[in-house]
Amino acid sequence: MIYARWRRVLPVWIDVVPLELPGRGMRMDEPLQADPAALADQLAAELAGERWTTPYVMFGHSLGGLIAFEVAHGLLARGVGQPEMLLVSGTEAPAVRDGSRWREPLGDDALREELTRLKGTPQEALQSMEIMSHALPILRADFLMCGNYVHRQRPPLSCPVHVFGGDSDETRREALEAWRDETSAGFGLDMLPGDHFFIHSQQAELLSRITALLARQRSPRLAAAGVG
Repeated sequence: MIYARWRRVLPVWIDVVPLELPGRGMRMDEPLQADPAALADQLAAELAGERWTTPYVMFGHSLGGLIAFEVAHGLLARGVGQPEMLLVSGTEAPAVRDGSRWREPLGDDALREELTRLKGTPQEALQSMEIMSHALPILRADFLMCGNYVHRQRPPLSCPVHVFGGDSDETRREALEAWRDETSAGFGLDMLPGDHFFIHSQQAELLSRITALLARQRSPRLAAAGVG
């Protein structure tokens, strides 16, 4: 839904294509996924079947950044042209991340503590039994995906990688800069004011920078896929 709202802000020459994950929204009847490799493989298979004819980029925030990275490799393995650019936000590079604290399912109270620490969930939502009864199973699966992620050594992507980070997020700048090793092409890093959810508080600036990056690409029309 966040990415759907971007359609009203981004230029009309950018097609925003949000990727809905199993267990959410229109895919509510599908089982939640706790294995990031299996999820990325599923999404790559679905996207490969779309037979995209326009150049595209991929964007993912937090866990979504890792999934976007894995989907890009999955598409490449299926003979689909890789993204014109991979944009990742608020997540450590795959080779340096440590998700060990999330390898076991978190209880409801622990999940609420994590959400409070990340500062991205309104207190009214945290205190709502109705909202939490729906959200906690999804969040539990998402944290398990963070814990289950395993970096695989592969040749770097040949598309540019551009990273965004929040200057008061707990994600270290060095861990963001380590994304440089995942590409044989160009690399860029932009730090914006804010914590882990700077994509909300700094939405206008973030989208302005994304637009500028895409405008520099050679193709006049791009499709942007947003993950997580």
